[in-house]
This record gives sequence, structure tokens and C-alpha cells, in this order.
Amino acid sequence: MKKRMKQCIACLLVLSLTAVALAGCSGNGGGKETQAPAETKGTEAVTGAANETADVEATPAGTEAGSEAAANGQEGQIVVTDHAGRQVTLPAEVNRVVVADIYPMASVITVYLGSAEKLVGIHPVCMSAAKSGLLGEIFPEILEADTSFMTGSDLNVEQLLNLDPDVVFCGAGNSELMSALENAGIPAVGVSPSKWEYDILETYDQWAALLGQMFPESDKSKEISAYSQEVYDMIQDRVKDIPEEDKKDILFLFQYDDQEIVTSGKSFFGQFWCEAVGGRNVAEVVEADNSNAIISMEQIYEWDPELIFVTNFTSVQPDDLYKNAIGGDDWSTVTAVKDKEVYKLPLGSYRSYTPSADTPVTLLWMARKVYPDLFSDIDMTQEVKDYYQELYGIQLTDEQVERMYNPSTEGSGNTNHI
Repeated sequence: MKKRMKQCIACLLVLSLTAVALAGCSGNGGGKETQAPAETKGTEAVTGAANETADVEATPAGTEAGSEAAANGQEGQIVVTDHAGRQVTLPAEVNRVVVADIYPMASVITVYLGSAEKLVGIHPVCMSAAKSGLLGEIFPEILEADTSFMTGSDLNVEQLLNLDPDVVFCGAGNSELMSALENAGIPAVGVSPSKWEYDILETYDQWAALLGQMFPESDKSKEISAYSQEVYDMIQDRVKDIPEEDKKDILFLFQYDDQEIVTSGKSFFGQFWCEAVGGRNVAEVVEADNSNAIISMEQIYEWDPELIFVTNFTSVQPDDLYKNAIGGDDWSTVTAVKDKEVYKLPLGSYRSYTPSADTPVTLLWMARKVYPDLFSDIDMTQEVKDYYQELYGIQLTDEQVERMYNPSTEGSGNTNHI
């Protein structure tokens, strides 16, 4: 029996304290199981952490132990530095991986390693994306991963210990969750979606670099970064001469139902997407943080966006705007709707609004939608197939690429479960 399993008895002694701490964090004081939060607000689209802005400053217990392990060079161990600046000691060979509340990470790990065999546990939100997109089709073993250890933001430590993880990935700002894992003797590696100011290419590069520390035999972080930079530079070269007054006005519908409209203000991924393709985020004037960018139809009328991108964190499709099918909202006078310039974001390895393996090709796809004349020479189907084949050794069919860039309503999430 492995050493960590021998710790179970001691760990169970702290379960009561851990449960109280987590209940306080989730607002579920009675410990009642709840529906997964489904990434309903801002950073929660990427991680369940409520205090992500503190992720760089966190230095929980265990950092000194990690430094000592690095200094002593203990045989059979490695020390990695996570996005909270913590040094975490792990087995030299990491074979059992769990992804807690940093939802896209399950797909990133799978594509990076070319297999989901090491993933023994993933959050239910990760599983829903794997089933909805292409990930579960390309790597069916991910569908066997356990999801019982988390319900929403509530961690079941006993269930997690049963998975005997070598490492658990979690949001770098979720100090409550990391403390619970540390108390249970489980190595926790913090991953941040916001540390690089929502620069989605840099964020994905940094996630890949972190995996390179842990899986050096599979390290392809330099190749990933080089491809992303090549795509970005090519786009910048083509859009750099667009006069400010001619830049396209873009609106993101992050979430939308008959109750509220949530967009991307200046402090969220949508800002980077817009700027990177030479467009203008009409909602950049919204100073609210990423969890509070709620807008009204009156604001949309005033902004009158020329293009609208709808994420897969809502089940809404472009046709719903064309037909005014959501609540009593009338989109008929909005330029993007009149010109049929409403697009659903791709759903490939994960929901592409957030960092994922799809990030660089999503940027290229978006540039083609915003300025089709400038990118008319780009064959997206071939570009995506070549990208996945050359960087990840994954052979996609034309039909799979078609589904990636034309996700169905069934393949999208909604505000209740994503």
C-alpha cells in the first residue's frame, strides 16, 4: 500500500475542520450537496476560486518543504513552482492526476500528454465539456475518470483520498481548497487564469510550461509558444494598418438567458480576444470585474456592435438572436444581427473562450470572422488539422473540425450546468 494511503486515518481526523472551512467558502453551511456552479460568473468560467486576484501572493504551508526538497535533491521527487509562487514536491513520475476547480485543465493535460490515462479524477464541469466537445470522442478514457470527489465547490476529502492522487490541480487563488488538500497530505498545484491579465495566449503558454516541469518527457511548451506567437504575429501584421475609426466593434455574450446578459468587460478574456484580432471590445467601458459585467439591451443598442461572439457557457445560438427567441429582447435593430454577424465560439477540446489547446487556432478563426478580406487565404480546416497533428500527434477528420467550429445547442452549456 502506498505511503499516502497510510495517511488516511490521520487525514480523516481533519475532515470535520476541512468540511467547515469549505462550507464557509461555498456559502453552503449545512453541507448539503448542490448543483455544480457551472462556471456561471467571470473567473468561475475557468476556476471555482472566488479570490483569484490573490493567487500570486499566496504562500501556503509546504513552500519551505518544497525548497528543502529542491536543495537536497531527494531521489524520486521533483519540485515544481506553481502559479501561486509555491514550491510543490511531487513524485518524479506523476501517474495519478486529479483536476479540481480549474476546469479547462483536464483538457489541456489530456491533449498535452496525448492521453487521459493519468487523469483519475476530474470536476463534473470538466466531464460535461469532455462529453459535449471532441475530447471524449478522441480520448474516450477520460470518460472513465471519477467525478464524485467534488460537488460544486464542495470537496469530499475521503472520496479524493480513495483516488490516491499524486497531484491535484486547483485554482491558484482558491486558498481554502488548497488548505484542505494540504491538510489531507495531498500535493496541490495552483493554476491561474488571471495572473497574466487575461492574455489568453500567454496564459496557455504558462499552463503548458507548468506541465513541462511535471512531465519533462512530454514537454512541448516551446513548440506551443512558438506556434501561438507565429499566429499572433501574422494577425498583427495584417491588422496593424486598420485606422482606429475602422476597427470593428465586437460584443461578447458570455452568458445570456431571459434573466440577464453577461458580457466581457475590460477585465476578462474577451478584451484580449478583441484587441488581438484588431477589433474593439464595445464593453471595455464596463469597469466591473469579470464576475459582474451584467449589461442591458439599452446598452447594447447604444454600442450597436458589428459582430457578436457567443460563448459555450450559454446554450444560446446565433439563430436565437436572429429570431428574438430569448425573453422579450429585440435584437432586430442591432447591426451584427441585421448583417448576420453573430457567431458561436468553437467547442473542441474545451470551451474555447477560456485557455485550451484550441486557443491559437481559435484566435485565427476569430480574425477570419472579424476581417474576412484580410484572412481569406486561411483554410481553417487544414490549419486546425495540421496544428493538432504537428504539435500533438492528433489526427482530426474534416467532420470533427466542422463540428468543432459549428457546435450544436446540445454541445453547449447553460447557466445551470456547464
